[in-house]
Order: sequence, then C-alpha cells, then structure tokens
Amino acid sequence: MYLTKEQERMLAGEKGEVVERMFRLLVRLGEVYGADRMIPVASAQVAGVSYKSIGDPGLEFLEDIAAQGARVGVPTTLNPPGMDLVDWKELGFPEDFAQKQLRIMEAFRKMGVLMTATCTPYLVGNLPRFGEHLAWSESSAVSFANSVIGARTNREGGPSALAAAICGLTPNYGLHLDENRKPHYLIEVKAELRSTSDFGALGYYVGKIVKDKVPYFRGIKEADVDQLKALGAAMAASGAVALYHVEGITPEAKLMDVSSLERIGVGEQELREAHEKLNTGVDPDIVILGCPHASLKEIATLAAKLDGKRLKKPLWICTSRMTKEAATRMGLTAAIEGAGGRVVADTCTVVSPIERMGYRTIGVDSGKAANYLPGFCKQQVVFRSLDELLEELVV
Repeated sequence: MYLTKEQERMLAGEKGEVVERMFRLLVRLGEVYGADRMIPVASAQVAGVSYKSIGDPGLEFLEDIAAQGARVGVPTTLNPPGMDLVDWKELGFPEDFAQKQLRIMEAFRKMGVLMTATCTPYLVGNLPRFGEHLAWSESSAVSFANSVIGARTNREGGPSALAAAICGLTPNYGLHLDENRKPHYLIEVKAELRSTSDFGALGYYVGKIVKDKVPYFRGIKEADVDQLKALGAAMAASGAVALYHVEGITPEAKLMDVSSLERIGVGEQELREAHEKLNTGVDPDIVILGCPHASLKEIATLAAKLDGKRLKKPLWICTSRMTKEAATRMGLTAAIEGAGGRVVADTCTVVSPIERMGYRTIGVDSGKAANYLPGFCKQQVVFRSLDELLEELVV
C-alpha cells in the first residue's frame, strides 16, 4: 500500500504515540482488504459509545487515549449512549450504569468529538455530499449515507472509525470504489408498503437473503426519508447491507445495469411472514419508537395522533438532543408528555440497559429494533405499525 511521506511519519511515531497506534490500525486494515492507498475523509461517525456495549475495557481505553492527548482531526459525531444524558434518573436508568456512561462521554468530549449522541447524524448537521468519502460506523447511518445520499463509507468498527477520525484518513477499499457499489440482486417488490413498519419488514426479509451484498429494489413507488431510513436499518441488522439502490428514488440507481441480476420477488405473503417472524410477544409493557432516532416529522406525527388521547402504558420516542429541543420549541414534547408519553433524547433502546429497568416485552414499529431486542436486551417484541401500536395504548 502506497503511503505519502506525511503518512510514513505518522507510522513512525513522529506525530505522537496515539496517532501512531491509530494509523497502524488503519494500515493493517488496508493491508487485509487490499487497499492501494489512504484517502482523506470528510467526517467520521463513531459507534461503541454505550457502556452496555463496551464495558470497563472500552471505558479504560477511551480514558487512556484521551489522557494521552488524542484529538480528532475531522468533524466527528457520536452514536447513542445507553441512557438519556439529562433525564436518566427520572426515566429510571441505573445509577451505576449512569456513572460509567458519563465517564465515556467525557472521554469523547476531551477528544473533540461532537456530542451529538445520535444514530442519525445526517439529521443533526453531519450531512455529507454526494460522492464524499467518510468513515462511519453506525450500521443504519452507513446504509443511509451510501444509499440515500450517495456518499461513500465502509461499515467501520468503532475503533477503526475513531482511528480515521484522529488521522483524517481511511483505507481505499470496499464501498469507496466504484466497482463495489454495483448491485448483486434485483428485488422485485410486489407488496404494498403501507407503513414505516412495512419498510422495516421488507428490509428484514431482504437482509436475511442478501447478507452483505448490494440489493437493487424495483417496485417501490414512493418512499420518504424516514421510510428509507427504516428500510436500510433493518437490512443492516438482519444482514450486513451497507448499500442499496431503489429505482427512481436513490441517486446512484440510474447508473446501474440490472439486466443480468438474480431476481427475488417480495409479495404480500413474504411481507406477512417477515412481520410474523419479528413478533415474539403479545402484550407490551412499553412502546418505544425511534430506532433509528426519530426525525422531527416523526415526532410531529406522533404528537398529532396523541392529540386529545391518554396513554394507558408507557411510550417513549427516542431522538437526538437537538431534535428534541426543536420539538420542545414547537410544543410537540409537551403534547406527547400531556398524553403520558416521553420524548427520550440521546439513547436508543437497543444499547440501553432496558432489561434492568423492569421491562420484558416492548412494542416497536422498527424492523431493526425488533431484530435486535430479543438477543441484545432479552425482550419479547410486539412488532406493529405505529397506528396498530397506538390502538392498544390509548384510552
């Protein structure tokens, strides 16, 4: 792999021990995947933030490199931690967990990482350009950046994304290259997609089949940003899809030749089967929305549906702190809380210690959450559309 003189100095330790360690990781990664060189990245997005995910070893590593003066060299946003960083006590997050989580956040702050605490960085200011190279690690954000925006990033691990953030570089392989962005399967969608949960079920079904390959969808007539977010998140969770194309909707679809691709049909029966597989429970203790983090539009939709209603069970909608502040200024937070719900900032159910908080069955409209919650959080799942979930919750 070709390295510039400046990069050779980084590898030799002339930029400090932390930079040397981080750059060595990137070089090894590039060698494994056959990269020809390093390329600069416009931004990074770091996962491995929740104490639930990284534990004491991760906490100690982050505090160690922060103490050694590690600093990010490009705009770097942060994935959700395991709790609401402001209202954690009121919401019932465990004290011992909270103290460790706050130390993790402080280590990232010292490194100059933006305290966005969201899996949707593209909704809070880290919006890439078409064709721009990135080093992002949250699977749903990677899918969105590659597919909906047309930026270029591999599905980085937390350490490699942090290394890229510090060095400002990433190895040139995988989805950074034109030839690896071509589709492998043509997915012919014959089912009617009526709700965001249907997009999640479709993503779950397709991800299981294509695994880490690139699907091209034909037959999706209309899809907004939130539905595309749900589709990509579910495919990244059930498979490892980091890029997809939707005919007539995503920016690179028109560049692709699909004439010789293997075809997979998805009709009403396949969609129904996906819904059934994601349902493992019957009576939710709590409904949690916003996986990936809810947009302002999704919060406004929920507030409108709860107008004049009263919830008989807890309901959370998870979002970024910035989006919650906008929702609060618009009166949406008050509307949701007036019905008995909560707008929960920063965290996501999947990375939270929800199993320690007295819940056993969670209602969701997210294919990603429905896929992960049984394993990660020991939860039964009621997977429904938003309207179906609210039918069971409102008085």
